[in-house]
Amino acid sequence: MPRLTKIYTKTGDKGETGLGGGQRVPKDSPRIVAYGTVDELNSVLGVAVASSLHRKLNGMLKRIQNDLFHVGSDLCVLEEDKKKFKIPQIEERHIKQLEAFIDELQRSLKPLDNFILPGGSTGAAHLHVARTVCRRAERCVLSLSRYEPVGPHVLKYLNRLSDLLFVMARFENLKKRGKDVLWDSYA
Repeated sequence: MPRLTKIYTKTGDKGETGLGGGQRVPKDSPRIVAYGTVDELNSVLGVAVASSLHRKLNGMLKRIQNDLFHVGSDLCVLEEDKKKFKIPQIEERHIKQLEAFIDELQRSLKPLDNFILPGGSTGAAHLHVARTVCRRAERCVLSLSRYEPVGPHVLKYLNRLSDLLFVMARFENLKKRGKDVLWDSYA
């Protein structure tokens, strides 16, 4: 467990930061952009949780926020360094948990026969924002993976998480508004 004794170190003042294995890289490198976007996603989820979501969603999101630290850990250490350091990583079990959450929530929802608009209740709107940030994180990790290896489960986890966030937004609207906001393709 890392111990943070000093918040500012001044080591990043010239635009570089350290990876988990000690390497120095530019702060705008694809790896930093990828796990920085995952960090942004976690913050957006914190806003969603603070918006008084349904208690079932809050429980799920607390676990997911913790898992997103696993994603960040997985991304901030190079694959070759993972043999040297025992770090938390995303595993197949994390993906299975997301799928179980999706299945559980979907039992309450009617099948979609139209596209829905992001919004509805405040909580659902926050979850839709989180979904789009999650998709961006997924794209950032995909871009990184074209140049450097990434953990074998990270992309799949983010893909499944964005699906879950969509279902969560629908569930939140069901519980707070009774329905989704439908797209009017004839407007």
